Amino acid sequence: MVSSFLAAAVQLTSTPDPDANLAAAEEQIELAARRGAALVGLPENFAFMGNDARRLELGPSLAERCSRFLVTMARRYQVTLLGGGFPVPAGEGATYNRAELVSHEGQVLARYDKIHLFDVDLPDGNTYRESATIKPGNDLPPVVDVPGLGRIGLSICYDVRFPELYRHLAGAGADVLMVPAAFTAFTGKDHWQVLLQARAIENTAYVVAPAQTGLNHDRRQTHGHALVIDPWGTVLADAGIAPGSAVAPIDPEHGARVRAQMPSLRHRRPGLF
Repeated sequence: MVSSFLAAAVQLTSTPDPDANLAAAEEQIELAARRGAALVGLPENFAFMGNDARRLELGPSLAERCSRFLVTMARRYQVTLLGGGFPVPAGEGATYNRAELVSHEGQVLARYDKIHLFDVDLPDGNTYRESATIKPGNDLPPVVDVPGLGRIGLSICYDVRFPELYRHLAGAGADVLMVPAAFTAFTGKDHWQVLLQARAIENTAYVVAPAQTGLNHDRRQTHGHALVIDPWGTVLADAGIAPGSAVAPIDPEHGARVRAQMPSLRHRRPGLF
């Protein structure tokens, strides 16, 4: 039986300096643990946000370092910890963008390589081509049954614009949808919260969305507003625009009530689509 617990969506301003980034991440993990959080999520690119050439250069050492960091932090602070995205060498001048979920005992419960890549020309003049140096994963994101916390589904950032991915997670029984991100400031102001609320409402699931915020490097500015949202679409906690965390309770009984009151998942007619 899963009882209510606290989840923390961490918000960071990561930069090209991995040492400073990991120190900042540990500070927020410790603060969240002190507040009683049992599930802590770090945002996408928590260990490094910089140019592509430097990321590729750091890839091999940073991948190993991030994995060790997540295991150490989970054990030290006795939390289930999501590393929301870090570079892992993929060969041929590319990396994967990988999320890892680690238990409070330091066991890696799941890995997910981001499958949707952000290749977009924005009206503010910024161009993003993740596919130039990031290789997409080929496997659907996992749903993990975590003792005491329920079933947790993984995703990363741009995935939030693809509702079929979250319907897959809901179909696999996810009670909590993790959406770690480094959303741009330009798109975030209009799309971030509404997309997350839609994913929560249509799948009657909690959403925990760690985020990057502020000026990360050069012209790259991220939106912030790490969120925890309940299955009715209510924003339970919002981290604003400063580094910190959004912390709120995940209540399985409330989730079950919402699914009983709004049984849309049972009303689907997949044979018609």
